Amino acid sequence: MTAVAVAPALPRPSRRIVRRYVLPAAGILALLLAWEAYTRAFKVPDYLVPAPSLIARTLVEEWPTIRRNVGRTLVEAVGGFVLGNGFAVLLAIWFAHSPGVQRVLYPVAVAIRTVPIIAIAPILVLLLGNGYAPKVVIAALISFFPTLVNMVRGLQAVEPSALELMRVLSANRRQIFFKLRLPSSLPFLFSALKIATASCVIGAIVAEWVGSDTGLGYLIIVATFEFRTGLLYATTAVGSFLALGFFLAVVLMEKALVRWKPETPPP
Repeated sequence: MTAVAVAPALPRPSRRIVRRYVLPAAGILALLLAWEAYTRAFKVPDYLVPAPSLIARTLVEEWPTIRRNVGRTLVEAVGGFVLGNGFAVLLAIWFAHSPGVQRVLYPVAVAIRTVPIIAIAPILVLLLGNGYAPKVVIAALISFFPTLVNMVRGLQAVEPSALELMRVLSANRRQIFFKLRLPSSLPFLFSALKIATASCVIGAIVAEWVGSDTGLGYLIIVATFEFRTGLLYATTAVGSFLALGFFLAVVLMEKALVRWKPETPPP
């Protein structure tokens, strides 16, 4: 009877590393290789869809130009992220403690959210000038609403029994907020912040399409009109990396602050 060798199972930490890092990296690498193979096999013109190798080469060659523009977009995105999410959190706290105010102002926030950002951008440029201010405001507007909705939901999603217990123990509104409502809202808040990381970068880039002479958005417009497709894709990739960096920073902050949240195992 022949013995069948069975490979030892990976320890749990190794399996977690494979799921979190190795598999996503392998998926991205496979996508890039398929993209490269497709453009080479079918001889796709570079001005239509450049190969990843050409985008990487353009990124290296044009890095001084990209570096001069990425700093402005970074400042606008960070400013919009802080301003939009900070105001959304404060407004959500006000809503949670004043249902009447919520019924009055919440529809106003919804109405503002329905206005296309590309339509607001020229108005803000006329009102605030052509500097950082309109871009920061647009980035704040585009990241404001998801945080407001999630934070209001989180502040109101407390266990009725826990709230009743706090009242039985004669806890005041301040104690209820800091010991019950705020901790229960943090998972909702960080879920919204993860969405806002991409939204603030998108808002800053879109704002630079209107009345700007620097920034990644401006560089995208220039590359488009000059048919520099490699630079267009390279600039877009830098914007994606910027949003990804924000996302990872929020994830690390969530892990540091929300320690009681159980980890959901991947399927």
